[in-house]
Amino acid sequence: MKIIDVEVQLKDNPAWPGFQWRKGLPGSEPASTSAILRIHTDEGIYGEAHVRRGVIAKDIVDRRIRDELLGADPLMREFLWHRMWELDRVEEFPIYVLGLVDVALWDLAGKAAGLPVWKLLGGHREAIPAYASTVTYGSVEEYLDIADQCLEAGYSAIKLHAWGDARRDAELSTKLRDHVGDKIELMYDGSAGFDLPDAIYLGHALSDAGYLWYEEPMREFSVTSHKWLAEKVRVPLLVAETSDGAHMNTADFLASGCAAYVRTSTPLKGGVTGAMRIAHLADAYQVRAEVHGPSVIHQHLCMAISNTTYYEALIHGNPIESNPEVGPDGMVRAPMAPGFGYEEGLISDVFAFENRKK
Repeated sequence: MKIIDVEVQLKDNPAWPGFQWRKGLPGSEPASTSAILRIHTDEGIYGEAHVRRGVIAKDIVDRRIRDELLGADPLMREFLWHRMWELDRVEEFPIYVLGLVDVALWDLAGKAAGLPVWKLLGGHREAIPAYASTVTYGSVEEYLDIADQCLEAGYSAIKLHAWGDARRDAELSTKLRDHVGDKIELMYDGSAGFDLPDAIYLGHALSDAGYLWYEEPMREFSVTSHKWLAEKVRVPLLVAETSDGAHMNTADFLASGCAAYVRTSTPLKGGVTGAMRIAHLADAYQVRAEVHGPSVIHQHLCMAISNTTYYEALIHGNPIESNPEVGPDGMVRAPMAPGFGYEEGLISDVFAFENRKK
């Protein structure tokens, strides 16, 4: 089997419904142009991948990637994954482009084998609980109302994206714990909003309230600052979410001893191959690798990675909008179509969430 064509189809997307992240971070965005990458073979099988920044991706595919792929064996994913990193050295690909070819090649391989990608990866489970990952709301009272709606919808865990104010967020975190009780798992995501002193202050409040994890409290340029934070607070840290370098940078966080959880994903970690490298690396240290953000691809990763806890379902709007992949029992079940199942109507534009958050 050989690659005979590499196609990039641009697609106009409407604006997302309005929502907000913490202070200083834009939330939803206006209309944009995304893209579908399709890699075609001489046996009539093709694989595809989706990317939010379509014009940028098309330019890089046209200039750097297409000629690299034409004539190649699409099942040589490991070799081609390394080739993308070599090409990245020339001009520093945007992180969401780096794993794009890899995702399409895994989709192609699944179709060739007649298997969903999660089974091709080995398979660990056929269902996983989802947690409700909120956008930023306006008041404590609204958050408590949103939490009630999430619990009624079947979610057994809730993650806060709050205001980026350490004292205000600490108050919210405590009041949410008092509101839902001790049986509901709670997490907090700082979206890199704090310096070390404020991260410590908030971390003490999260520790006292029994939060499951404290995610991305600071920008991830300094592993040392995260090591110092872990030494000061009891709440487990979830780190290495947006840092470049896939498993190589994640290894530094693990070696420092600051990580009880690390993030893995396809858009920010070099595709499926990079995401699985991180999961296996974390497993060697008995650390959990949590899959970052909602998408059909990440449904597959959650079914394949043994050391992950939940699927992340984005919660926005009030009343909250439903996530069709999450059942009324709060569970996400394994996709069964070959590849990632794009042709089965499983495409969800929530893959944009990972890129927005960066």
